[in-house]
Amino acid sequence: MPRSQRVVVVTDSTSYLPDGLAASLNVAVVPLQVDLAGHSGREGDEISPQEVTEVLRAKGLVTTSRPAPADFAAVYRTVLEAGADAVVSVHLSAQLSGTCDSARIAARDFESNGRSVVTVVDSRATAMALGFSVMAAAHAAGENAEAADVAQAAIRCVDRSSALFYVDSLEWLHRGGRIGTAAAMLGTALAVKPLLHLVDGRIMPLEKVRTSGKAIARLVELAVGAAGDNEVDVAVQHLAAPDRADDVARQLKELLPRLRELHLSEVGAVVGAHVGPGLLGVVVHRL
Repeated sequence: MPRSQRVVVVTDSTSYLPDGLAASLNVAVVPLQVDLAGHSGREGDEISPQEVTEVLRAKGLVTTSRPAPADFAAVYRTVLEAGADAVVSVHLSAQLSGTCDSARIAARDFESNGRSVVTVVDSRATAMALGFSVMAAAHAAGENAEAADVAQAAIRCVDRSSALFYVDSLEWLHRGGRIGTAAAMLGTALAVKPLLHLVDGRIMPLEKVRTSGKAIARLVELAVGAAGDNEVDVAVQHLAAPDRADDVARQLKELLPRLRELHLSEVGAVVGAHVGPGLLGVVVHRL
C-alpha cells in the first residue's frame, strides 16, 4: 500500500482558534496586518482587539490587509522542509479578503509537473466558522489522511456550520465595503439592531430587530434553530461585550441538549475592525 501523506494544515489569524489549539493540532498560522492610524502590526501578537476597540470608539481609522504571498511561501517552505509531504491551507472567505489569493500565488512556488504540493481552500467563512473548518482539517491530517481528504474535511465542515451575528451598528461593515450602502443606510435610518449571517462567503442581512435586547434574544433562538436535533459544537464570540457573550453562552448551554463543546472568546483585531464594538457572534457546527 502507498505510504500515507504527512499533511500540515496552515490557516490565517482570523480563524481565532481557542488558545493553545493551533500548537496542539500542529496548525501553522499566518497573521493578517492591521493599521491603526499609522501604527501597523500583525494581528494577535502585535495588534490586540482592545487596541482596535479603543481606536474605533474614538472614531479613528482602522484598516486591514492580507498577508503577502511571501509570508505564506515562508511558512509553506518551513513545514515542507521539516518533513511534511503536503500542505492544506485553509483561509477566510475570498469574498471578504484577498488572503486566499495571496496563498494561491505562494502555492505556485511549490509546483512540480504542473501540480502543487500546497492545496488552498477558500472556507467561505471567517472567525470560528473558519476555525471549526481548520480543526476538522487538522484532525483529518492527524489521522494521516491524504491531502485531498484533508481539504474535503475542511469543506464539509463549512457546509455543516451556521454563522450568525449581531452588531450594534452597520457603520464599520459599510466603511470596509463588507455590506452595501442601501442596507447600511436603512439600518441607520430605522435605528434597528441588525442580525446578519454568512451566505456563500458573504455577509448578508438576516433580520432587523428594534432593540438590542430583542436582537440578542433572537440570536439565541436562531442558533438553537440552526442546531436542530444534531449534536453540535458551538462558538460564542464577541468584541468588547464579555457580559453579553457570557449570557448567550449560558443560555445556549441550557437550550442545546446535544451540545458537545462550547468555545467562548473575543474576536481578534481584523474581524473587530470590520464589525465594531458590541459584536456578538454564534457559530453552530453540526457534527
